[in-house]
Amino acid sequence: MADINHFEYGWITPALSYALSVLGSILGLVCATRIRDADSTGQKLWWGTLAAWALGGTAIWTMHFMAMLGFAVTGTRIRYDVPITVVSALIAVVAVGLGLAIVGTGKLSVIRIIAGGLFAGSGVAAMHYTGMAAMRLDGRLGYDQLRVALSVLIAVVAATVALWLAVTVRRGLAIFGSALVMGVAVNGMHFTGMSALSVHLHERRGEVTGAEVGTLLIPIVLLVIFGVVGLVYALLAAPTDEDRAAAAYLDARRAPAPAPAFGDPVEPDPVGLRARSTLARPGAQFPSRRDHPPR
Repeated sequence: MADINHFEYGWITPALSYALSVLGSILGLVCATRIRDADSTGQKLWWGTLAAWALGGTAIWTMHFMAMLGFAVTGTRIRYDVPITVVSALIAVVAVGLGLAIVGTGKLSVIRIIAGGLFAGSGVAAMHYTGMAAMRLDGRLGYDQLRVALSVLIAVVAATVALWLAVTVRRGLAIFGSALVMGVAVNGMHFTGMSALSVHLHERRGEVTGAEVGTLLIPIVLLVIFGVVGLVYALLAAPTDEDRAAAAYLDARRAPAPAPAFGDPVEPDPVGLRARSTLARPGAQFPSRRDHPPR
């Protein structure tokens, strides 16, 4: 059995992975609040997609591969199968998106939250072990079944809590605190699953094919940067409740005053300003003293 090191670069990789999970959780929770305020199905779908990408893509999948930068096995190099790695990312985003759809459609209930958590948590666990299956090294991977089951349980509980927070939390400080808790849960699930891993090196060493971690790091970092910038821009460009209230107030101020109905009392006009207002109309004649002879 080979020696495994989960923190080859010290606490840099777990700190970065936790920061990414917190950042993705914050953006995902903020997008989830916009789902509840959306007026149309298209807007709900838009904000749901952004929330799924923030939670599944940034808080979970990107965190996973950032933590994997510190993973090393003595006696073998580590490579990654790119198509399987991409599939693992899609699994995370789709699973979280479907979990949000289950919770966000219809009347909110405990059954919906649990069902969405089971579905999303199972998807998160599938993402983790699919990403591990993408790993190529000169050895055979083994797993402790008890710790694997514990990691799946943590993933389901974390996903259920995340979905519950997504539909209940609104204030900024509460969102930040919830993101800190979600970051602990996501990282706890990852490192619990990693603790179940064992590597048995092959007696005959062969060539390890696939992409290196450094090769995947550049596109992952660019993906995170553009994804976060896009999410922040979408949040800043979307109107808030205050913006909608201000627009409604201005529309009400611009609305013309209703004309008096027949038979309603007319306000007195002692100096004849109402009659003189016809001067502003096209084709109106200038009044003269002949039109109004002295009494």
